[in-house]
Amino acid sequence: MGYAKLFLIAAVLVTAIAAWTDFKKGIIPNWLSLGALAVAPVFHAILGYSHEGIRGAFEGALFSLLGALACGAVPMMLYAVGGGRGGDVKLLAAVGALCRTVIGIEAVFYGFLVAAIYAQARLAYEGKLLQTLGNTVSIAVNPFLPKARRRTLSKEAMTWTRLGPSVFVGTVVAVLLNWSMP
Repeated sequence: MGYAKLFLIAAVLVTAIAAWTDFKKGIIPNWLSLGALAVAPVFHAILGYSHEGIRGAFEGALFSLLGALACGAVPMMLYAVGGGRGGDVKLLAAVGALCRTVIGIEAVFYGFLVAAIYAQARLAYEGKLLQTLGNTVSIAVNPFLPKARRRTLSKEAMTWTRLGPSVFVGTVVAVLLNWSMP
C-alpha cells in the first residue's frame, strides 16, 4: 500500500469521527479538524522526504497546504456571508490537507452534493423548501447589493444542515473512486 493511501484512510477516519460528533452533538471538535489540518502537511513532508528527498518534502507540504486552501476557500466564503459554520470550514480544509487538492476537491464536491440532496428532501418533507430557496438566493445576492436593498434574514428563517455526515459520505466516495491510484 502506497503512503498516499494512508492519508486517504486518515481522511475517512477523521470525517467518520466528525460525522458522529456533528450528528450527536452538533459540533465538530477543534482538536479533530485543526489537528488533522496541522499534522497533514507535516506528515506529507516527512513521507515525501523519505521517498524523494528534499524535493518530495517540499512538494508534499505544498500540495497538502494547497489542498487545504482549495477545499476550504468556498466554505470560508459561505461562512463569511452567514451561510456556513466554522467547524465545517475547518473540517473541509482538513480533508483537503489530508487528501491533497484533486481528491480533496472531489470529496468536498461529493459531500456538498449529498448535503444538497438530503437538505432538499428534508425541507420538502417539512414544507419549507420554497422559503429556504428564497433565503438562499438572498444570502448569495446580498453582498452584491447596495445596503438599502439588502434583505435581512432572521435567525429563525435560517435552516441549518449538519454537514459532517455528508462530508464523511463524500470522502468515502472520493476515496473509493481513487483507491486504485498508485
